[in-house]
Amino acid sequence: MSASRVLVLNSGSSSVKYQLLDMTDRSRLAVGLVERIGEETSRLKHSPLATGGAARETTGPIADHEAALKAVAGELAKDGLGLDSPELAAIGHRVVHGGQLFTEPTVVDDAVLAEIERLVPVAPLHNPANLTGLRTARALRPDLPQVAVFDTAFHTTMPESAARYAIDVRTADEHRIRRYGFHGTSHAYVSRATAALLGREPEDVNVIVLHLGNGASASAVRGGRCVDTSMGLTPLEGLVMGTRSGDLDPAVIFHLMRVGGMSADEVDTLLNKRSGLIGLCGDNDMREIRRRIDEGDERARLAFDIYIHRLRKYIGAYYAVLGRVDAVAFTAGVGENAAPVREAAVAGLESLGLAVDGGLNAVRSDAARLISPAGSAVAVAVVPTDEELEIADQTYALVGTGNA
Repeated sequence: MSASRVLVLNSGSSSVKYQLLDMTDRSRLAVGLVERIGEETSRLKHSPLATGGAARETTGPIADHEAALKAVAGELAKDGLGLDSPELAAIGHRVVHGGQLFTEPTVVDDAVLAEIERLVPVAPLHNPANLTGLRTARALRPDLPQVAVFDTAFHTTMPESAARYAIDVRTADEHRIRRYGFHGTSHAYVSRATAALLGREPEDVNVIVLHLGNGASASAVRGGRCVDTSMGLTPLEGLVMGTRSGDLDPAVIFHLMRVGGMSADEVDTLLNKRSGLIGLCGDNDMREIRRRIDEGDERARLAFDIYIHRLRKYIGAYYAVLGRVDAVAFTAGVGENAAPVREAAVAGLESLGLAVDGGLNAVRSDAARLISPAGSAVAVAVVPTDEELEIADQTYALVGTGNA
């Protein structure tokens, strides 16, 4: 029997998300989450979708990522889906930062690990955890291909005019300063799924993808290739997010340090964890913000208006970058579920061919769907993202059945 299963791992600093998929039909066999790794109150939640059994939850100390992955392997084994199965073709890992070198999914070896580690200074919150997951999985199954799928890879097709910052070239090159972009697996998946929704090939479609979650990013995709994206050297640049400021005059940082007496670490914390929606109104949950607006809360209203203003600016900017836009696609938690955000984002842009149908926009569904009026010049779509499936697809396409 050919090996057709892929285990997808997303290793965070204190968590591991996982999914086991059968690539013959792209079905999910199991999904789960280990959280609070390193604490006494660690928790593992496991859903055995293949057997149709009830979800299982265990609590208790899980010391580190090695212990977490061994616990995951144990849960999978209970369902007959253990890591020692000959049907397991590969393990696909989400790696946030691949720099300029990694432009596609890559089988991990010692040299690849070393390069991912070299990129830690530009991704200090993410790459160390990703490395831990890679090393642990390699130790558990050294005979199995471990494939790194990079958040930055989809954006490496940006032209230099979009990727370069206007600073001294030698300084930028020495410190690897450029726009890398993130959420790449989501933007890749959604741009292709949007083309499919329109009944067209990705190569024939120009799409503005709006990935709106607690972290948020926009991309301009021409013919299946990213030509611009809102996040930059780090995930801080761009749209207003749950706790991140997005675009900011750099001199604000100097002002806070010189006049406000703040340290670099304090400014970093301010802009990444105490800004965005939570900094503006004290909430980063769009549902709660909308509830407060309905009750007449002016701080919540202003936060929402700032969020929408930035979003519309990016829609307009990427319309100009692409020249022709066939679709605008909303995705991720806010994009998929917050109808008021979608409505407000395109309000007043009818001259650009953008509009939403109120009835269609109000429908709640897990399916990809159009919410623009029939005959609109530009389709407006809601396309649920599936980053785990994208990682599995890229992983399996790379290793195929070579490990049968």
